[in-house]
Amino acid sequence: MQKELTKTLVFQLDIDEGDPLLLSEAFLESRRAFNETLRLDREGRDWGEIEDTVAKDANLVQNTAQQVVSKAQDALENYYDNDDWGMPWYHHDEFPLPMNYGEGYNLFLKDNGTVRFRISAKPYKQVKGELRGSPDQFNRLKTAMTDDGWRVGTAEAMQKNGRFELHVTVTYEQATVRSKTESDTVVGVDINEDCVALAAFTDDTIEDSVVIDFPEIKEERHRFFTMRKRMQKHGQTAFNDQYRDKEQRFVHDQLHKVSRLVVEWSQRFDRPVIVFEDLKGMRDDIEYGTRMNRRLHSLPFTKLRDFISYKSAWTGIPSDDVEPAYTSQRCPRTECRHTTRGNRHKKRFKCQLCGFQDHSDRKAAVCVVQEWFKKQHENVPALNTLPQVRKWELRRQASGPVDGPTVTQHTDRGHHADGVAGVSD
Repeated sequence: MQKELTKTLVFQLDIDEGDPLLLSEAFLESRRAFNETLRLDREGRDWGEIEDTVAKDANLVQNTAQQVVSKAQDALENYYDNDDWGMPWYHHDEFPLPMNYGEGYNLFLKDNGTVRFRISAKPYKQVKGELRGSPDQFNRLKTAMTDDGWRVGTAEAMQKNGRFELHVTVTYEQATVRSKTESDTVVGVDINEDCVALAAFTDDTIEDSVVIDFPEIKEERHRFFTMRKRMQKHGQTAFNDQYRDKEQRFVHDQLHKVSRLVVEWSQRFDRPVIVFEDLKGMRDDIEYGTRMNRRLHSLPFTKLRDFISYKSAWTGIPSDDVEPAYTSQRCPRTECRHTTRGNRHKKRFKCQLCGFQDHSDRKAAVCVVQEWFKKQHENVPALNTLPQVRKWELRRQASGPVDGPTVTQHTDRGHHADGVAGVSD
């Protein structure tokens, strides 16, 4: 199966022609255009009218101004559709400069293997220089610039830690992802507010399972929520905006680490397919009171799923989904299948009919696999017992870049029913 896959490559800008201050001024103008889009939206203006007005008035290349307006409208649309982060606030710092390839910016591969750039910071005012970055990033970029199966897309210029950077998107238009029906191992995924549970099955039996804990995402989001509410109460919108950005960066980084762990774990098995619960419409079905609704509505379920699907596709692993009905309440034992809300209490699952006990999230991942086999009209593997639960805990790095996430592994041990998996509270 052919599929388009996109990556973002990061380079530093070594400017040797033009005034670097032009970029700083362009970032401020980009911020003004972004904030103006939000302001006009709050006035109730039509989005088409907003784009025409802001792009015309911005002191930027026209397609770059249109890209800025599009980013602001995407943020608004995400708020109106999902309310993941609350209403977008005005930016008070420099805002990245989004650009189209060949218009707002251009790249040139030289005979000596270097790549030069040209950025139109303002109309008829450019900065030029050479890209700096890792060999892997350069190899990917050079492939995208020379291979017909690839293309170079939009980019964003920005300033981080006092250095100018260019984030370039490249798309592989003919990536091969195996058909889900040609898979030998089914990896069920159950995503929760503080962990993701995985269970790998073949036609015959369960191969392995693991629960990856990421409690800091929940803790940090609650901490940032409390701080933002206090700031809003005192009218400190600038600080509110800064903390929202910090929260988004933290969660984004953590989700990337978790998704990478999920894909790496899945790659251990023969020809896997990764299966999720289809959570479309989940927000409409949640009604547990104001505080619990806020917690669940703000969870990045979809983003984590998208990250996992995206990373798995780059390795050729397909993904699929199943109906989520009762996967958290149903006993997974083939001989029982008793379903009731009372079977689950926090992280412990105990079937009220047969006495089966397990970690509730790992058990839900098992039920996701069973639903997938049923969806494919295949026999559901007979299941009477499960191995002990292994848990990984994602740890935040103290400082500095790392090659991958740090995890602490341990096994839950607790009270066992006859021959079934144990779990501690």
